[in-house]
Amino acid sequence: MKTLIVILGPTGIGKTDLSIDIALEFKTEIISSDSRQVYKELKIGTAVPSDEQLKKVKHYFIGNKSIYDYYNASMFEFEVLEKLDELFQIHHQVVMTGGSGMYINAICDGIDDLPTIDQEIRDELLRQFKEQGLESLRMQLKLLDPISYKTIDLKNPKRILKALEVSLQTGKPYSSFLTEPHKKRNFNIIKIGLQRNRDELYERINLRVDEMVKEGLIEEARRFYKDRNLNSLNTVGYKELFEHFDGQISLDKAIELIKRNSRHYAKRQISWFGRDKEITWFNPNDFALIVDFIKSKI
Repeated sequence: MKTLIVILGPTGIGKTDLSIDIALEFKTEIISSDSRQVYKELKIGTAVPSDEQLKKVKHYFIGNKSIYDYYNASMFEFEVLEKLDELFQIHHQVVMTGGSGMYINAICDGIDDLPTIDQEIRDELLRQFKEQGLESLRMQLKLLDPISYKTIDLKNPKRILKALEVSLQTGKPYSSFLTEPHKKRNFNIIKIGLQRNRDELYERINLRVDEMVKEGLIEEARRFYKDRNLNSLNTVGYKELFEHFDGQISLDKAIELIKRNSRHYAKRQISWFGRDKEITWFNPNDFALIVDFIKSKI
């Protein structure tokens, strides 16, 4: 049976190198399930694979969208399933790798069909967010959808805006659409989770941030400073530098915050993936063990 090999784990764990080695072992190609690497303008801050790495194995869903495009997990699900239909005509196995839990779930389990949002609703909510702040959105969500208010991350503007958009568009609570469908796929799925000692992971994250700065992260962020209110730029590595450009913090403080927030993001990813009992966990260095495990499942 056709098999999707999912290589997942927190930021900085070593997914890119391992997924390339696995793809070469099984003579196949890679689908990226990173919600930020889809944006062609953001290369350094999203840790896009290097040109040398991309030459080794064909990758899909890297740099295929613009930061000015609206994009979500539902659209990703539709596009990736179409691409998998093509790839499974050529390969018995396909590798998918990334750390965006919602995007991975969209492919493995499916997500609810949500309505298309009118641009006027989206623009009005963004204006409200800009002028009145996050707390006004929280209070509106509490009125329209108390269940979502209790369950989603109230510190995450993206999650709150999404729930409000659907609630306002349909007149029904966003939570009423979340039925956890677990759609049946016509391919087998093997989930490989990567884990390291926490201190080792955090050190890798710190070093990677230093490397990004050397590669030109500050200049990359400055190019898109004028677009800082875009949802695509509401991400670690850019928003901290925008605060620096605003004169709120020093450059050293911004870099320190990027490291801290990247570590916090990794911790949230670990918690998210920890709920999935279908994941089998390995150290990224255990290549032979991982290959043997995959072969035993296909």
